[in-house]
This record gives sequence, C-alpha cells and structure tokens, in this order.
Amino acid sequence: MTTKTTSISYLKVAGAYIGTIVGAGFATGQEVLQFFVYFGSSGILAIAFITALFVLFGYIILEIGQRLKAESHREVIQYAGGRWLGTIIDGVITFFLFGALTAMSAGAGAVFSEQFGLSHYIGSLLLLGLTLAVVMTGISTVISAISYLVPLLLLSLFGIFIATLWFNPIDWAILAQTANPAQAPVPYWPLSAIIYVSYNLVLAIAVLAPMGKHVPDKDTLRRGAFFGGLGLGLGSLAIFLTVIAYLPGILAYEVPMAFIAAQFTPFIQIAYSIILLLQIFTTAVGSLFGFAIRLTSQESPTYRWLLIASVVGAFVAGQFGFTNLVRILYPAVGYAGLLLLAGLLYGYSLDRWTPQPAFRRKE
Repeated sequence: MTTKTTSISYLKVAGAYIGTIVGAGFATGQEVLQFFVYFGSSGILAIAFITALFVLFGYIILEIGQRLKAESHREVIQYAGGRWLGTIIDGVITFFLFGALTAMSAGAGAVFSEQFGLSHYIGSLLLLGLTLAVVMTGISTVISAISYLVPLLLLSLFGIFIATLWFNPIDWAILAQTANPAQAPVPYWPLSAIIYVSYNLVLAIAVLAPMGKHVPDKDTLRRGAFFGGLGLGLGSLAIFLTVIAYLPGILAYEVPMAFIAAQFTPFIQIAYSIILLLQIFTTAVGSLFGFAIRLTSQESPTYRWLLIASVVGAFVAGQFGFTNLVRILYPAVGYAGLLLLAGLLYGYSLDRWTPQPAFRRKE
C-alpha cells in the first residue's frame, strides 16, 4: 500500500480541516441547533468565539505535527499531555473517532429515510462501503477526497442561506421566544462554544496531526489554519441564520437543513441531500482513517481487517439514532476533550517560553 504524499498547499490544509468537521452533525444543522440556536442571539457570540478557537487550535495541532513529523495523532497527544495525561486523551480521541464514524452512519441513514423515503439501512451501508474503499488507498486519497469536496459543500450552505433570507426573512422576535438554554446539551453559551470546538478537534486532530509533516513551511500552516477556522465559523453562522428563519417548526426534524431545502423546489431538496451525504462522507473518511492508523500501521496485514471490522461495528452502533448520538455522545466527548485543549495550550506555550523544546516527552 502506498502512503507517499507530496507537499500540501494551504488551500488543501484548510479544505481538509473544514471537510473533516462538516459532517452529519454540522451540515444537517443538528449541531448548530443544539449548541447555538437554543441560546437565541447569544448564539452569534458563541459562533464568533468558536471561529477564533478553531483558528488557534488548528494551527497548534498542525505546527506540532510538523515539528514532530507525526504519523498519527498519538505523537501530538503524547507531546502535549505527557505520558499519563496523553494516554487518557489518546483513549478519548480513539473512542470518539469510532463514535463519529457511528454518527456518520446514523446521519446517512437519517437522510435516506427522511429525504428519499428509503430504508436507513441502505444509507448507512452505502456510506460505510464508500468510506471503506477510500480509506484503504492511503492518506493521499483521504486528504484529496476531503479537501476537494469542501468548496461544493460550503457553496451549498451559503446558497440555502441566501435563498432563505430572500424568501423567508428572519423574525428575531420568534428567536427570542424560542430561546431555551435549558434545552441545550450544555447550559451556558461560552461553555457550549468551548465544548463544540473541543469535540470537533478531537475528531479533526486525527487528520491534522499527520498532515502537518507534509506541509512545507509555517506560513502555509498559518494560512491553512486561518482559512479553515474562518470557513468553519462562516459556515456555522450561515446554518444558524438559516435555521432560525424556520423556528419553531424546524425543531422537530433530525435533518433541519434538508427540510429547509425542500421548502424551495424538489430539485433543490434532492441536490442538497446529495451534497449533505458528501459532507457526511468526508467526516466518515477522516474518522475511519484516524481510528485505524492509531491502532495499527497502514503496512500491517491487520490494517484492512481492522477497517472492515470498524465499519461493521459502526453500522450496528449507528442504529441508536442520529439525534441521540449528537445530543449524548458529542457533549460527553467534548467535556473529556477539554483535557486535549489544555494540553495543547500548555505544551505549545511552554515551547514558546524556552529556547529549546523541553516538553517533548517520550515513552
């Protein structure tokens, strides 16, 4: 199996960063609904906050990965957290990578069921089969598959957003009436923003850490992290403003954005549903790849069998339900992921304060 990768441009860095995160929870609107919309207009402040955090931590992960020439997220985690804390964080990340793959399987099933009237089993199996095929070919294909789809994904979000503002202007009074922080998985908007970034970075680090060593210079890292974080922030804002235009009825749907697309024409509904599946696919690819290379190397004879076992397990676990996974799994991993954010900040800051890296711990 070939794993050779040429140098990566900042656009590919940004694209892979965005594409790893804009999966089922993000693109369906379910994450934005639960983590931001319930806070009313304060949700906009939370989105501005997550944009800054995505830029900062995206760069830190890439920069550490570049310096360590990391093969997986494990090297970055051990560096940032040391042996014992790093082991705990590593376990959380590895667990959530499988959990995210499970959520993507459930999300694809929900799209097939709600939008196409087909069995959710078909959607889950199709997604997992394509994901398995791509990940078996190595990191070059993984990065390309994720980054090349991102422009299409963002354009679709902004297209729905503009059409919504044109045909169905936002009623801010309804947003104020609907705001109910008690319904949110996390009770306060600043904490909700941090938890949102935390669990998303737990997912993204699996791709960002090994990608860092293929980036030629720090300027490329900075620009990639900046445009990646900015794209995630603007995409979240577009979804937020789109969803609140359809309050309160939108709260009943597992796939809010696809329901909104259906309000225009059947063609737009079908087109967005297909794009949504592609968004789910990009996150599934990153999750499966990160999970597998953490447990074994791509050259190992067990690698392919691990991939197959992972998709089978994700299909079974995905029957728990998409909304339930977003509401229960994501916040739980987000709280645990606070250890990751603290470790990254501590390790990176210590390097800036000492002439020679003194925090590079090895087992």
